[in-house]
Amino acid sequence: MKNFYWFKQIASTQSKLERRLSLGEYKRAVSWSKYLVSSGAEIKGGREEEWSADMSQLYIGNKFASGRHSRIYRGVYKQREAAIKLISQPEEDGELAALLEKQFTSEVALLFRLRHPNIITFIAACKKPPVFCIITQYYPGGSLRKYLHQQEPYSLSLNLVLKLGLDIAHGMKYLHAQGILHRDLKSENLLLDEDMCVKVADFGISCLESQCGSTKGFTGTYRWMAPEMIKEKKHTKKVDVYSFGVVMWELLTALIPFDDMTPEQAAFAVCQKNARPPLPSSCPMALRLLINRCWSSNPDKRPHFEEIVTILEKYTESLECDPEFFLSYKAPEGFSPSRCLPKCIARRSPSSRT
Repeated sequence: MKNFYWFKQIASTQSKLERRLSLGEYKRAVSWSKYLVSSGAEIKGGREEEWSADMSQLYIGNKFASGRHSRIYRGVYKQREAAIKLISQPEEDGELAALLEKQFTSEVALLFRLRHPNIITFIAACKKPPVFCIITQYYPGGSLRKYLHQQEPYSLSLNLVLKLGLDIAHGMKYLHAQGILHRDLKSENLLLDEDMCVKVADFGISCLESQCGSTKGFTGTYRWMAPEMIKEKKHTKKVDVYSFGVVMWELLTALIPFDDMTPEQAAFAVCQKNARPPLPSSCPMALRLLINRCWSSNPDKRPHFEEIVTILEKYTESLECDPEFFLSYKAPEGFSPSRCLPKCIARRSPSSRT
């Protein structure tokens, strides 16, 4: 941490407390952190005191990532390395400001209740207009997208593809068991810790399944978005399964889906032409079948994450037992993963695998 220039948050002018940033400030500010108003004490009253940050303990360093309406900085909170996500409300766009505040409130409410090894760890948050902040654990591996960008195309080993895919599937299985839809699952929103363990992150547009409704005015990412979401139709947790299929394609290729198209062109191709990113010829049949099921145009034909976890666990175990497993894999009609395992796995009794 000695390589970082830390500075304590200082802003005490009460006139700034309820203001929003002008569009010029919003776009030009080197750091939004100077607008983060702090009285140097925790928020008291209401449910916010359960998650509110003690701003006197927050130090913000260098920015390392940016979103459409957010910036993420590396910092320290209560002597613990952290990532600080700042969300700013632009003054000239009241509708956008209200949407960002709603997304902030929703994201904090969801993060506060989530505890899983494959989900980003929430620490605290602060709601002080014109800038809100969410403090989470810092993961030195950066995003999965960044990692893939550093690799040669089609270079990841099948062992690593399965390992990373299984991490993501475990995290998503947990989310769906909590009744939560992520709705923006993509490599940029998947973080890696020092042990290459994946953490599902960025819940800004997530929702409880019972409250999701339609996607009118939705701000997801077209290249990973299920066709029913692009068409602004009512959707279920199966939209995350579709996105997972695209992420698996990323793991196999280390490329960006539809990189020869604009996002709008990709959306048109998915909806009107049933297009999908082309799977490489080297993709094993077992993974080809799984990915094609995940990004099926019919949500009912997509598997649940519980089944995806089971399949990937079987494939991982099979590959460890027989390095030639994927080369000899043949899926009979009406197949199940357990019927396609090498003999050394299939003949084991259930008690021997526990």
